[in-house]
Amino acid sequence: MLEAYLDVRRATERLCEPLEPDDYMLQAMPDVSPTKWHLGHVSWFFETFVLRRYLNGYRPVDDAYQFIFNSYYNAVGPQYYRPARGLLSRPTVAQVYSYRARVDKAMQELLERARPDELAEVGSLIWIGMHHEQQHQELIVTDIKYNLWTNPLRPAYGAVEPRSISPSELRWIEFDGGVYTVGHAGDSFAFDNECPAHQVYLRPFRLASRLVTNGEFREFVEAGGYQDWRFWLADGWNLVQKAGWQAPLYWERRGEQWWVYTMNGMAPLRDEDFVCHLSYYEADAYARWAGARLPTEQEWEVAARLWHQAMVDARTCDAARPERTARGAGALEQMVGLVWQWTRSPYVPYPGFRPWPDGLGEYNGKFMVNQMVLRGASWATPPSHVRLTYRNFFPHDARWQFSGLRLAQDA
Repeated sequence: MLEAYLDVRRATERLCEPLEPDDYMLQAMPDVSPTKWHLGHVSWFFETFVLRRYLNGYRPVDDAYQFIFNSYYNAVGPQYYRPARGLLSRPTVAQVYSYRARVDKAMQELLERARPDELAEVGSLIWIGMHHEQQHQELIVTDIKYNLWTNPLRPAYGAVEPRSISPSELRWIEFDGGVYTVGHAGDSFAFDNECPAHQVYLRPFRLASRLVTNGEFREFVEAGGYQDWRFWLADGWNLVQKAGWQAPLYWERRGEQWWVYTMNGMAPLRDEDFVCHLSYYEADAYARWAGARLPTEQEWEVAARLWHQAMVDARTCDAARPERTARGAGALEQMVGLVWQWTRSPYVPYPGFRPWPDGLGEYNGKFMVNQMVLRGASWATPPSHVRLTYRNFFPHDARWQFSGLRLAQDA
């Protein structure tokens, strides 16, 4: 557990290596946070929920951090105003790294001292803390990209975003209707919002074999999709007019050519790459324009499970396995690890949902309103953090995340 903890902490700091000290302070809009704040917050999480409770004699590094780095845990205490995190010149970057080092030292002391029976109790909190930090690793990347993009120099962070080599022809994969089990079950880690496993009834449906590409979405843009109210939900159409959206976030028109801002700076838009940085409104509007719809999160998970099993069967050459997958499920592509995929499902509790106890109960449950579910993870999601049951969620207008779409249809 100690080695796993240290691996997560090192990974966070490696993400910051390309940054200059000035970059740590940036907060270009209320929804993003300065990198410095992320570094402090994930350390605050371990200090608050683990060290203060389980390490005898532990003294907090600075009582003021309890206020500054608390994100939204009312059970723990008040929080600093989120949109103003970029005004916090103190603690300095050096002081935040010192804070991290002292928390790491205390965590190492706790784990080296703990008896097996104590680890059983504290271990679950530490695993939550590690996965919580992995969430912030992805947020660090998404927030850095937005913060740097607002600079007219369009500076590069240095990472190379994945590209499609040559997208295959889009095909429709059929899935039978029926009763399926979705949600997390078993002893492996999952957030409380992924539980409990439960049964759902689905009507027959189709999923597109791959993600929507830049070229396909560009056709929607150049056909006047952002000027045609017929494809938009009312709230989305109002936002498009108010904000003046003309294309996905980070797209820029230069003469006759589209360019896009990437983690490595500006580059010509590649039609073959999967489209990214869409709001729910944009994904839904494109799906309507294309004569399709977004999948529900249950459809996505059922298809992903069947796809995953088809991959397992193919690797093990288990020809004797009874046929349980939908027709062609193994032909699905780009299911996980490239871009979060919007679904048409509102973020609501599963039947029988129970939030975690104590202050951690605020982690997910209180956000189950006015949000939509995304599935599939992005290239910025740490690989060990990816699960087919993972339910990411964002407001309808969020664009700065690595979010794209896959089309669906009723069969």
